[in-house]
Amino acid sequence: MKNETAALTQAPSLRTGAYWMPFTHNRYLKKNPRSRVLARAEGAYYTTVEGKRLFDCLSGLWCCPLGHGHPRIAEAVAKQVKELDYSPAFQMGHPKIFSLAERLVELAPPGMGQVFFGNSGSEAVDTALKIAVAYHRVKGEASRTRLIGRERGYHGVGLGGISVGGMAANRKMFAPLILQGVDHLPHTYNAAEMGFSRGQPKWGAHLADELERLVALHDASTIAAVIVEPMQGSAGVLVPPLGYLERLRKICDKHGILLIFDEVITGFGRLGEPFGAQRFGVVPDMITFAKIVTNGVIPMGGVIVKPAIHDAFMTGPETAVELFHGYTYSGHPVAAAAAHATLDALEEEGSFAQARALEPVLEQAVHSLKGEPGVADVRNIGLAAAVELEPIEGKPGVRALKVFERGMDEGMLYRFTAETIAMAPPFISTRAEIETMIEKLRVAIRAAA
Repeated sequence: MKNETAALTQAPSLRTGAYWMPFTHNRYLKKNPRSRVLARAEGAYYTTVEGKRLFDCLSGLWCCPLGHGHPRIAEAVAKQVKELDYSPAFQMGHPKIFSLAERLVELAPPGMGQVFFGNSGSEAVDTALKIAVAYHRVKGEASRTRLIGRERGYHGVGLGGISVGGMAANRKMFAPLILQGVDHLPHTYNAAEMGFSRGQPKWGAHLADELERLVALHDASTIAAVIVEPMQGSAGVLVPPLGYLERLRKICDKHGILLIFDEVITGFGRLGEPFGAQRFGVVPDMITFAKIVTNGVIPMGGVIVKPAIHDAFMTGPETAVELFHGYTYSGHPVAAAAAHATLDALEEEGSFAQARALEPVLEQAVHSLKGEPGVADVRNIGLAAAVELEPIEGKPGVRALKVFERGMDEGMLYRFTAETIAMAPPFISTRAEIETMIEKLRVAIRAAA
């Protein structure tokens, strides 16, 4: 590891008051912030300002599977800043973004054609929703404005994303801003029927038929799109039942509804394939992506669409703007350089095969936690797993917080949300590191009992 002296010297001088931290219990954390402040990262490990080394159990926030400080990506970013640090996104382009779009289409499932770039998963989702509504409008079906998400779904924090999302905590404070004309499918998790499943649960495909009920309620002529995560990551690795996504695809086709896969988490190898669409054998009409596309080094996101969607906008005078949407940093040249380097590394290092090889290691290890005190469920797919904990009576979320904090003492940086501990280790992890990650989780679970 690198010399930690500089990191240690930063610890006593931390001033935390001015920073309002996102998705964080600010008052609790700032009582003892130093243990939670990261100073360095290298490979599969972080180091805090106190010098504590932590295994990165969630690949950052699902976004750094190649490890931190990857030399190829760092070199590409540094070179790009000197060559072309910024290029206007409107009415101008640059070579790397055109070639990156081609590479993403090649990685995507057959039938995809064009890419619209943004800067995050949230922007990617809002972009996809706007494209869906606008697509039906240019096709002469302007009544198709309704959007359908899913309970417990997470689609970022844009107004469109929280509207189609199904996580109550993300929605309740912003109720006046929620989009009208949005409905939700039921979530697919049923502990009694699919508890401790390995991979896709056998029960639950019929839940896709709820879309037919929504069609009957609202009429297909009012529905623009359905958006789902192939695997629900932020809700705690909720894996789709066998046949569920296939049935959604069939119902959408039947009624002329666009199907959007939010692959911000599942894209670029987390499930052992380029996208979850390939893992599950279902091709949507649009795919949103972000996170791994640059290994988390530079923000980037976007939407991959079928040619028919893109081509529907390519009408009227050639000098007219076809879609009034975009961002100052869409297709940023430094992000594009990072993405090219990331795709190169994923290919050269055989990352998708690495993820597939480690999947059974993680599965076997994490399911060994069944029967530990307070463990209500364990589930996994690809290189992702979650442990659901029983809440302490009258203290929701405290058990998971205790596990998280003991995990840091044990040298592990887990991800906790509500009563769930989530893990998505880097593709570069070794068998021993994954097995240690689970054994240290066992220690933390017992300590929190």
